[in-house]
Amino acid sequence: MRAVALESVPSAPAVTEVDTPRPEAGELLVKVAAASLNGIDIATAAGYTQGFMEHRFPLVLGQDFAGTVEALGEGVEGFAAGDAVFGVVLKPYLGAGSLAQYVTVPAGHGVARIPAGLTVEDAGALGVAGATALVSLDAVALAEGGTVLISGAGGGVGSLAVQLAAARGAKVIATARPGMQTDFVAGLTGTEVHVVDFTGDLQGQVRAIAPDGVDAVLHLAGDGPALAALLRPGGQLASTTGLPQDDVKGHDVTVHTIMANPDARILTALAEQVASRALRVPVTATYPLEQATEAFAAFGASTPGKITVSCS
Repeated sequence: MRAVALESVPSAPAVTEVDTPRPEAGELLVKVAAASLNGIDIATAAGYTQGFMEHRFPLVLGQDFAGTVEALGEGVEGFAAGDAVFGVVLKPYLGAGSLAQYVTVPAGHGVARIPAGLTVEDAGALGVAGATALVSLDAVALAEGGTVLISGAGGGVGSLAVQLAAARGAKVIATARPGMQTDFVAGLTGTEVHVVDFTGDLQGQVRAIAPDGVDAVLHLAGDGPALAALLRPGGQLASTTGLPQDDVKGHDVTVHTIMANPDARILTALAEQVASRALRVPVTATYPLEQATEAFAAFGASTPGKITVSCS
């Protein structure tokens, strides 16, 4: 099959031929229709993930997937060939990814059915970013009327977090680069989003909107300690970048390290919100599998929203 793979790390991703996987006991073989890029794909290619996950070469990249069940491994129940499914590849090693024509995934975790009203392209971009956004907002206990600062709002996680936070009735302050990225973030919801320029005086801009500090911060990008300083006493910060509590000494804030757990319950809840149009998957660019290297270049150029790859 054709796949986006690495022969070693660090190295540039390339579209190449690899063996088609076979489902082991408890796994589904999925014919992939759509997948998307995430930060871990860039980090893996750059060699940053070697220290904490096993790598198996040729290493096929990709976590998000959407497609149809092609075959079942031994002992799988609850799915049948032809089922439309989506989710996240959750294996204890890197190498069996979804940026390919086929992928094998555990049937018991990280996979859910695609409901009516959710397109396969959107489903293939929803799992990682949606689960991360949802878990981050839950970690800071964001409630109606609270004020949240979302740093990195132009990315896949951030653009979904902005929508989910606004739907909870929160006051949203979002960082973005001036120009196209600011316009993109400002247009994510039907309610007002306060977009601030992270290349300027961030503290001054945020304090002008929330003089007493914000209730919560989603640290998806940027300087964690500087963002923590914008919280009110007792505020909550959720970090997807591994910011430790010790880095915010001197501030009366709590740091939550986010590791999203895209189980079937979370995936189904997100899918239903998209299907009902309460949530929009912000896909801004789609590339065919054979042009996946261009998709990586676009990701590296900070293209806003989600970048998808059509694998069928």
